[in-house]
Amino acid sequence: MNKDLFDRGMKTRREVLGDAYVDASLAQASEFSMEMQELVTQYCWGDVWNRPGLERASRSLINLSMLSALNRSHELATHVRGAVRNGVTRDEIKEVFLQTAIYCGVPAGIESFRVANAVFAQMDAEAAEQEG
Repeated sequence: MNKDLFDRGMKTRREVLGDAYVDASLAQASEFSMEMQELVTQYCWGDVWNRPGLERASRSLINLSMLSALNRSHELATHVRGAVRNGVTRDEIKEVFLQTAIYCGVPAGIESFRVANAVFAQMDAEAAEQEG
C-alpha cells in the first residue's frame, strides 16, 4: 500500500463523506473486506478525487449521475450527502436526476429522487437537532 496516497485519500474521504460515515465504514469492515476499504481509500479518494482538472462539486455531480444510472441506491445516498458537503445545491442535484431520468430511464430518476428525499429529510432533522 502507498501510505502517502492512502493518507491523502483518508483526508479527502473524511472531508467529503464526514468522519461518522468513514468511521462506520472502517468499523464495519471485516478481515475479509478491509483490503477493499484500503483500495477505495487509496485509489478512489487518494488518487482520482485529488486529481487536478475538476473541482469536488463537479466530481460529486458526475458521481450522482453515474450512481443514479447504475441504480446503486446505497452509494447514491452517501454521495448525495457528500455532494452537499462539497457545495452542490439541492436544485443542482434535482437537475442531475431529471436529466438522468431522460437519458437513463424514468425508474432511475424516480429512485434517485426517493433516495435524495430520504437523505435531505435526515440532514434536515440533524440540522434541527443541532439548533434545538
